[in-house]
Amino acid sequence: MRLVFMGTPEFSVPVLDALVAAGHEIAAVYCQPPRPAGRGKKERPTPVHARALELGLEVRHPASLRNPQAQAEFAAFAPEVAVVVAYGLILPQEILDAPARGCLNIHASLLPRWRGAAPIHRAVMAGDAETGVCIMQMDAGLDTGPVLLRKRLAIGAEETTGDLHDRVSALGAAAIVEALDRLGTLTPEPQPDAGVTYAAKIDKSEARIDWSQPAETVDRLIRGLSPFPGAWCEINGERVKLLASRLAPGSGAPGAVIGPLTIACGTGAVEIIRAQRPGKRAMEREDFLRGFEMPERVS
Repeated sequence: MRLVFMGTPEFSVPVLDALVAAGHEIAAVYCQPPRPAGRGKKERPTPVHARALELGLEVRHPASLRNPQAQAEFAAFAPEVAVVVAYGLILPQEILDAPARGCLNIHASLLPRWRGAAPIHRAVMAGDAETGVCIMQMDAGLDTGPVLLRKRLAIGAEETTGDLHDRVSALGAAAIVEALDRLGTLTPEPQPDAGVTYAAKIDKSEARIDWSQPAETVDRLIRGLSPFPGAWCEINGERVKLLASRLAPGSGAPGAVIGPLTIACGTGAVEIIRAQRPGKRAMEREDFLRGFEMPERVS
């Protein structure tokens, strides 16, 4: 098929690669504009932009799709389908109507659970046993369109958002190729009204660990915010990011260190598997503790 691809972050790159490998014609790639990054604040293309250039594809990165010129340029590509995955802009009705067979979105949850910006983070933070991807026909709502195809994926007991991100991305890439192959035979299923939840964008204010919470809650927060923005606490006056954890036996006052990087919570305890001190690289527990004396309590 002749496609327009719309995506921006690293999550979207395997999808673009899969569409190219499947033999689809990519008329154009749309992504967010380059933005200042790094110490020099030089403009850096997004991961999708960089990969599209490597593939020799035409790239567009308008700041908005609401003006008539941008809409006319999009329509001129005459796509059969627009494939959208973590693009980052709201698509106005004129864009939704332009492809002959509509716009298909790859959403990283089992809709209608976790509509919105951060479905992978929220699934881990909520302790969901499974997640997946939905191939959805886009409409004017926020992830409200009918679902063409859904694929499920179990969430591991020690899995972080970073781990799950890569698996969900690969699953989404395979699912969209299957959906395009079966596009004429798939039946759109309207999303039910029951079970709707919203995956609000992650705010850095959520990242401070409250050790008075149950161990299950603390563990989910650590894994759900890893690798970004990273749940944190203060250890020896330093703001330390905790990037991987698991539930551990034992108990004590909230924040008490009851074993090597094992910390008591309101109920139960968590064992920290990976952590990062300010200005240092992330380290596994043994490396982190080498030359670093843990206090009796963290906060």
